[in-house]
Amino acid sequence: MQEHEISTNPKASEAHSGLPLTDMPSPDPATLRLILITVATTLFLASTGNTIVTTALPKIVSDLGGLAHISWVVTAYLLASTVGAPIAGKLGDMYGRKIVLQSAIGVFLFGGLLCGIAPTLETLIAGRFVQGLGGGALIVVSMAVVADVLPPRERGRAQGTLSSVFGFSTVVGPLIGGALVQAVSWHWIFFVNFPVGIAAFVILSRTLKPQADRVPHKMDFVGSALLLILLSTCVLIANLAGTVYAWSSLPVLFLLVLAPMALVGFISAERRAAEPVMPLDLFRIRNFQAANSVNFLVGMAMFGTIAFMPMFLQIVKHVDPVRSGLYLVAMMTGLIGTSFVAGRFISATGRYKILPTLSTAILTLGMLLMTTIGPDTPMPLITLYLFLVGIGIGPTMSVGIVSIQASIPRQHLGVGTASANMFRLIGGSIGTSVFGAIFTMGLGTHVQPLMPRVREVRELTSSMVDQLDPATQAAVLQGFSDALSPIFMVGAAVAAVACLASTRLIEMPLGPSASSPRRGQETPAE
Repeated sequence: MQEHEISTNPKASEAHSGLPLTDMPSPDPATLRLILITVATTLFLASTGNTIVTTALPKIVSDLGGLAHISWVVTAYLLASTVGAPIAGKLGDMYGRKIVLQSAIGVFLFGGLLCGIAPTLETLIAGRFVQGLGGGALIVVSMAVVADVLPPRERGRAQGTLSSVFGFSTVVGPLIGGALVQAVSWHWIFFVNFPVGIAAFVILSRTLKPQADRVPHKMDFVGSALLLILLSTCVLIANLAGTVYAWSSLPVLFLLVLAPMALVGFISAERRAAEPVMPLDLFRIRNFQAANSVNFLVGMAMFGTIAFMPMFLQIVKHVDPVRSGLYLVAMMTGLIGTSFVAGRFISATGRYKILPTLSTAILTLGMLLMTTIGPDTPMPLITLYLFLVGIGIGPTMSVGIVSIQASIPRQHLGVGTASANMFRLIGGSIGTSVFGAIFTMGLGTHVQPLMPRVREVRELTSSMVDQLDPATQAAVLQGFSDALSPIFMVGAAVAAVACLASTRLIEMPLGPSASSPRRGQETPAE
């Protein structure tokens, strides 16, 4: 299959000028199709790695114990993928995407092996951290490959498809995990990735060329370490403060002091580094600022909705756990559909600025409608609201990456692409934490007085509610809805700010479509 090889070296096909290209030839259709299928497969592999474990957590606890630390099975993966993504993106810029993707697949599968054979919960958490390092690298570097093999005008369609894969995996992952737990055992949710990972490794080895140039590079180890510390503290504060530990506790205070120190140290290190892991000049580019502001804010709304809607459906609407997850399909259908349509629109017109503004306006409307749901709200209406939320999220994912890739110097494509995922995940972590604190306060106000014997009202279940007398039961269900309403109100405010932030995007020329006989202009420097 030598004829299918194509270089993913950012410098191989151009005399590097420091500017992004707007006119570059697409590979032949057969090669392109094979590359995109492989990239989509690796993205699916990584994104399902985060969600497939959720439905297996009860069984894992019954086998390994450690209920108090079970949340770390999810948090460890999220933390590792967040901190590993920008470093992997930088390595891809320096040494080529192929070697980084191959290494990331190896790390991901090794982490999965550790998880699959884990005799203790601590080993499982360590394996999830290793798996997250590989998964975060796979997500960002696979998306950067698209920018290496396609001209900017054609990237919209491909990035829309990849964003659809990401949304699809969010729904499919828990379903696959639940099916494997019931049919075999929870160990197989980690082993099932091996055939897919090995197949992706083989195809990548035969379709992508290694970096052609042998330019020596100097890795920014100090900046990488400080960025890792900074992102880790942000994610840990979001996941631990106010829930596992009180805000006034020593661990949280230590993290609150460490975060600004790491930020100052990181900025200082990046100013002096020969090849900074996250070049500060990128933050001066308007589209980089605007797109990642939208990514951060939409991440808050997206992950907050995913985290709390199943709980509402199970307790207030008496929907079983599996069906409560399936109702999120409505949200993901809107996300996948509009992400795909947005990609097609970008490739057909070369325009993208209007898309995130319209979609975040719809997201604001959807979140406002979510504030109205309660015990008497018909399920079809809730499904419609979730669908609107998905419509509001979808275009921002593909447009964010396309606008960043079209605006930054080509030698920073990897780290620029990584930034989109990084800001979205950090937004999701912080959003889930903030929404969780709001929800806890709401439960204390609206539900706790009705159930004084229940110490941990956050652990309220539908069976507990069913045992109440009808009058108290109705009041508790309404109180639960009232506790959730402020979450969606804050989500609507966040979405409105994202809508305003999206108006700062500059419509950079993307060049002609692949079918156009004319050659486009190069994107001007910003």
